[in-house]
Amino acid sequence: MSKRKGKVISDATAVKSRRVTAVGIEDAPDDTNHQRPSSSGAHSATGDIGLIESVTLKNFMCHHLLGPFQFGPNVNFIVGNNGSGKSAILTALIVGLGGKATFTNRGVSLKDFVKTGENTADITIRLRNRGPDAYKRDVYGECISVEHRISCDGCRTCRLRSKSGQLISTKKEELTAILDHFNIQLDNPVSILNQEMSKQFLHSKSESDKYKFFMKATLLEQMKRDYIHIKHTKTVTRQQVEKQEESLKDLKQEFLQKKERYENLSSFSEMKVVLENLKKAMAWCLVREKEQFVQQLKEDIEKEENNYKHQDNLQLCQTRVTQVEKKLQCIKSRVDSLKEEQESLSQDSVKLKEQVKTISKAHKEQELVYFRALNKLKQSEQEQNLLQEKINKAKTSVILNNDGETEYMKQQKKISSLKEQLAELDKTCSQLNQEIKNKHQALFKGREERDKLRLEERNIQVLYASKLKRKNQLLASRSNKLKRFGDHVPDLLDSIAEAYATGRFLKRPVGPIGTCISLKDPTLAVAVECCLRSFMKAFCCDNYKDETVLQELMARYYPKGTRPQIIVSPFSEKVYNIHGRKAYHPEYPSVLDTIIASNPVIINCLIDMRGIESILIIREKDKARKVMQQGRPPKNCREAFTVEGDQVYPNRYYTSDFSMAKYLGGDLEAEISMLESDLENLQAQLSRFQLHVTSVSEEIVSMESRLNSTIMALKKTLASMNQVKATITDLETAGEEQIDDISSLEEVAQENRQKIDVEKETVHEAKAEFDKYRKLLEDVESKYSSVRERIDQLPDDMEPLKDEQLKLENECTKHERNLKILENKLKAHEDNIQAMKNDLTVREEELQEYVTKATEISPERQQVTGSTKSIDMEITRLKKKLKVYESSHGEQEQVVREYAEALALYRQKTNQVRDLRRFIDRLDNIMSDRQNRYKVMRRSLSVRCKLYFNNFLIKMNCCGSMVFDHNNETLSISVKPPGREDDGVSDMRSLSGGERSFSTVCFMLSLWEITESPFRCLDEFDVYMDMHNRRISLDLLLELSERQHLRQFVFITPLTTR
Repeated sequence: MSKRKGKVISDATAVKSRRVTAVGIEDAPDDTNHQRPSSSGAHSATGDIGLIESVTLKNFMCHHLLGPFQFGPNVNFIVGNNGSGKSAILTALIVGLGGKATFTNRGVSLKDFVKTGENTADITIRLRNRGPDAYKRDVYGECISVEHRISCDGCRTCRLRSKSGQLISTKKEELTAILDHFNIQLDNPVSILNQEMSKQFLHSKSESDKYKFFMKATLLEQMKRDYIHIKHTKTVTRQQVEKQEESLKDLKQEFLQKKERYENLSSFSEMKVVLENLKKAMAWCLVREKEQFVQQLKEDIEKEENNYKHQDNLQLCQTRVTQVEKKLQCIKSRVDSLKEEQESLSQDSVKLKEQVKTISKAHKEQELVYFRALNKLKQSEQEQNLLQEKINKAKTSVILNNDGETEYMKQQKKISSLKEQLAELDKTCSQLNQEIKNKHQALFKGREERDKLRLEERNIQVLYASKLKRKNQLLASRSNKLKRFGDHVPDLLDSIAEAYATGRFLKRPVGPIGTCISLKDPTLAVAVECCLRSFMKAFCCDNYKDETVLQELMARYYPKGTRPQIIVSPFSEKVYNIHGRKAYHPEYPSVLDTIIASNPVIINCLIDMRGIESILIIREKDKARKVMQQGRPPKNCREAFTVEGDQVYPNRYYTSDFSMAKYLGGDLEAEISMLESDLENLQAQLSRFQLHVTSVSEEIVSMESRLNSTIMALKKTLASMNQVKATITDLETAGEEQIDDISSLEEVAQENRQKIDVEKETVHEAKAEFDKYRKLLEDVESKYSSVRERIDQLPDDMEPLKDEQLKLENECTKHERNLKILENKLKAHEDNIQAMKNDLTVREEELQEYVTKATEISPERQQVTGSTKSIDMEITRLKKKLKVYESSHGEQEQVVREYAEALALYRQKTNQVRDLRRFIDRLDNIMSDRQNRYKVMRRSLSVRCKLYFNNFLIKMNCCGSMVFDHNNETLSISVKPPGREDDGVSDMRSLSGGERSFSTVCFMLSLWEITESPFRCLDEFDVYMDMHNRRISLDLLLELSERQHLRQFVFITPLTTR
C-alpha cells in the first residue's frame, strides 16, 4: 500500500493473483473538472493519536498472509477485485481492536475467521500515539501495537506492545482504556461502516431505520438506553421503599413492647443494699492504700532532693572550665593584638611601599633632570672649546697667510693620521662586539644552569620535608599505630566514640579503612596500598545524616580540602555475593583473597568503590605482562598489580612511585632506619646543590662584571670614533671655509661663557635636589625594611602562642565534654526527681479521684478495718446470690440493652426510609433536567445535520430536505436532482440507485461533521453509483478530508480511482 504522499499507484500481487491497492489524494483521477490541490500545499499537520499506521493479517479468513498495510495520516483508498481481501482488512480492524464477531456481519464466532486448515489466526494493528494527549507515552512511545491471536476453538489472546516491541500488557481492560482514550467506537457505523451494513444502509427505504442510524451514530441511542435504565432502577427503589415502610410498622410494635417491659422493671432487695455498703467500704479501703503509697513516694523524693553530689561535681568542673577559658582568653587577646599589629604593619607596609614608589619615581625624574642639565653643560663646554679652536685657527691662519701651502700639507697629514686612528678604533669595536656576544651566551648558559640547579634543590627540599614528616609520624606511631594515618586520627576516633555514645550517630562510622584490614602475606603490602591508595584513610558511614555529623567532627582537626574521604553506603552484616563477578586464576590471588577484615562493611565498601574482587596480584612484572597483555586476561579481571606496586592493564602499564608500604608495613624500626638514611642522603645532596648553586652564582656575577667592563670599553671606543670622525670632518671642511671674523667669534665665545655659568648654576641646583631625593628615598626604604622585618618576625612570635592556644582549646574542649556529661547526669538526676514528682502528682490525682469516687459512693468516710481482699470476697459472694435471683426474675441490664437496641433500630430504619424518599425526589428532579438537556442536544444535532446535508446538496446543484420526527422516531430525506426541481418527485424511493447512494453519502458526510472519531472507514460506498455521481461523491469525501486534516479516512471500493 502507498501512503497519502505517494506519487504512483503500486500494485501488490498476492496469492492467487489477488490485488489490493491504496492511493492518496494525488493519485485521484486527473480530470479537468475535478483537479485537487497538491497535498504539499494543504495542511501539513496530522492527527497525533488513534490513527491506524499499519495492519498485518496471517491465516485470517481465506488469506494466508496480507500486509503489512501502511496507512497514511489522512486519506487512504483500498482498491481491489472482489475476493482480494479488501473487506478482510476492515473485519480484522474490528476484531483486532477487541470487537465482537457480530459487529463485522461476517461471522457469528471468532473461530469463523481462522483460515481453514490452520490452528490460529494473527492480527497486528499499530495505532499512532503522539503529541500531548498521547496515552502513557513514557510506556508505549509514539506507537501502540495491538496483537490478537485467534484460535480455532474461538478463544483469543491480546498483547499490547510499545513502539520498541516490548510487551506492556495482556489485559482486555488496558485495550478498552486505550480505545476510550482515543475515542474509537467499533460498533458506531460512523466510525466503521462495513460492507453488509453499507448495503443495508444504502438499500434501506425505511424512515425508522434512518432515524435509528442517526441515533446510533450520534450516541443518542446509548444515552436513551442509560436514561431508561435509570428510570427502571428508580422504580425498583421506590418499590423497595414501600416495602420498608410496611416492615417499619412491625418494628414499631416490637419497640413499644420492649419499652413497656423496661418501664415495668422492679428494684432489687436488701442484698443490693448490703452490696452497696460493701462497695462503699471497698472504695474507702482503696483510698487508704493509695494514701500509704503517696506518703512513701514523698519520703523518696525528699531523700533524692537532699543528695547534692552532682551539683558539687558540676560546680568543680565549671570552675576548671572558667580558669581554662580565662587563660585561653588571655592567649587569644595576645594573639589578637599581634594580629592587629600585623594588620597595622601590613597597612603601613603598603603605604610605605607606595611612598617608596612615589619617591623613587621623583628621584628618577630628578636624576633625569640633573643628567640632562649636566649633558647640556658639557655640550656647551664642547661648543665653547670648538669655538675657541676655531678662533685659534683663524688667528693661525692670519699669521701663516703668506705660507698657506705649508698649512694645507699639515692638515692633510693630520687627516691621514686620524683616518688610520679611525680604522684601528673600528677594528677594536668589532672585536669588542664579538666579545660581548660570546659573554652574553656564556652568561645565558650560566643562568640557565643556575635555574636548573635551584629547581632540583627545591624538589630535594620538598622530598626531604615529606620524608621528615613521615619519619615523625612513624616515631609517633611507636606509641600509637593510628598516627600512621595522620596526627589527628586518634583524637578524631575519640570524638567519634564520644558522639556515638551520646547518640549523635545512628550507626558508628568505621575507619580509617587501613586500620581495619590486615594481610595474609605481608610482602604484598606495597601492591595492596598501590591498589587502595586514598581509600586507606577513608571512613565508611551508613547514611547521610551520620556523614554530616562526621564532617562536623573532622572540621575540628582538618582544614577544608584535606579531610579524609567519607563513603556512604548502608551497612550490611554479610559480605556481598560476588560469585559471578570475581576474578579467578589458578596461580595468582585477587586483592580480596589477600585482605583480612573482621568487619564485612570494609570488604563491601572496597568491593563497591575499588572492585577488589576483580583485581589480581602477580608478583613478577614479566608474568604480569604475559597474563594481562599477551592474550585474553582471566575472566572478570580488569587490572593487576605487581609486588612493586606497578599497575597492569590489558593495553597499558603504569610504574609505581611507591618504594615501601606506608600503612600496612610490619617492620616499623626498619622503615624509620631507611627514612633516616634517606634523609642523610638528601641532606648531603642538598648541601652539594647549595655549594654548586653558590659557585655558579659567583661565576655569573663575575661574568656580568666582565661583560659590563667590555660594554663600557665599547662605549668609550665608539665615543672616540665619533670624536675622530668629527675632527676629520672639521679638518676637511676647514680648507674650504674662509677665515671668520675673529671679533665676532670672540663675541660669541663671550656669550657662551655666560651661558655656561648659568648652566653650571642649574646643574648645582639639580644636584642638590637630586641628593635631597636620594636621602629621602634611603630613609623611606630603611623604614620599609624595618616594617617588613617586623612582619616576618610576627609569625615566629605568634607560633608558640598558637600552640598554647591549641593546647588550651583542647583542654577546654575536654573540660566542656566532662561538663556536658556532668550536666547530663545532673539533668538525669533532676529528671528523675521531676519524674518522681510527676508520679506523685499523678498518684495524688489518682488519690483525689479515688476520694472523689469514694465520696460519690459514700459521702462520709468509712472506718475500714479489713483488707481489700476480704471485702472483695464478700462482694463476689453477694453478686453470685444476685445473679441467681436475676436468672429467675430476669436480668436488669439485658432488659435495658434490648430496649436501647430496639430504639436505635427503629430510629435507624425511620431515617433510612426518609433519606431514600428524599433521594428519589431529588432523582426525579435530576432526571427531568437531564431529559430536557437530552432533547435540546438531540434538537441541536438534528439542526446541524440538516444544515450540513443541505450544504452538501447545494454544492452539487441539488435541493432537498431532511425532516426529523422525534416523537415517531422517523427520519425522512427528500432529494431533487438538477433539472427535476419542478417535478413532484421528492421521496428517495423514486430516485435511481446511484442517486440514492449519492444522497446517502451526503447523509453520511453530515453525520461525520457532527461526530468525533480519529478515523472513519467506508466499505463499498460507491458500488451502486454511476461514474458521474461517484466522481461527485469522491470530491465531497476528499473536500471533507481536506477540512478534517487531523482525522484519517479509509475508503474501500472495488472500482479503480483513475
